[in-house]
Amino acid sequence: MKIYILDAFHPAGVEFIGRNAEVVRWDDPRSAQWHEDADGLMVRMKPLTATDFARAKRLKAVAKQGVGVNTIDLAAAKARGIVVCNAPGINSEAVAELALSLALSVARRVAELDRLIRAGQPVERPKFLGMELAGKTVGVIGMGNIGTRIARKFVRAFDCSIVAYDPYVPASAWSDIPHKRARTLNDLLPEADVLTIHVPLTDETLRMIGGRELARMKKSAILVNTARGGIVDEAALYEALKAGRLFGAGLDVWERAEPPPPDHPLLSLPNVVATPHAGGGTLETQAKSSLFAAEQLLAVLNGAEPFNRVA
Repeated sequence: MKIYILDAFHPAGVEFIGRNAEVVRWDDPRSAQWHEDADGLMVRMKPLTATDFARAKRLKAVAKQGVGVNTIDLAAAKARGIVVCNAPGINSEAVAELALSLALSVARRVAELDRLIRAGQPVERPKFLGMELAGKTVGVIGMGNIGTRIARKFVRAFDCSIVAYDPYVPASAWSDIPHKRARTLNDLLPEADVLTIHVPLTDETLRMIGGRELARMKKSAILVNTARGGIVDEAALYEALKAGRLFGAGLDVWERAEPPPPDHPLLSLPNVVATPHAGGGTLETQAKSSLFAAEQLLAVLNGAEPFNRVA
């Protein structure tokens, strides 16, 4: 078997697959020719299009590190009998921790104050008052693995009230977490002091948070997005923040490029804390997810059912 690894992976998965198959790494010039003889692919962010799948002569399976598969044409893969599998849940703890970190950084103006200090600017502390999170209401969009973890953290660390919205989760979900279910997104938005997003990017969630939704939020609210770029309308968010209709935003994901270009309008605002899609960026997560992708790909190529098939 010949495996092409098209993105940089933690050595755990690379070494495992290398003991069981011939491997061409992302930094090998031959990797551009994977269409000719790849039996399997390991990818993180590398797009795989219908054209790619049409050109692939031997490809049987693709293992995607992480949960998001919006960069892969699943319909095209399925049409050609190519198995695509991902790895949900492995980075849940890391992403939840970053979501909490972004909320705290915005609330206490950590990045803003840090920039001023490094620039040697005077800091009149009464003009840079933050906001406490203790006892606040946290709105959670998406009640899956990550949403569950962030809800527990806010409850246990800050005694927050949780209002959750997810039309696809049964009423019995989250029985161990004190919370209230919002019937609609519109019901949730006015209640949230912190709004944190944990849904995939789909036709349904594209621009889920736009100008109309932002207008329903409190002026003192904080928006956090560690899910996918495109769920929040960035132009509408910029206008809301610039006009003082939100306290601030913590963004790990972006619509067009991650990281966004330095001249991105949101980066001009002091109350935006930005990270470059780094939610899963921990040593622990990268090692576990790399190994999981390698094990799953090898299992599929040896005739077993994938652990988590998406196409």
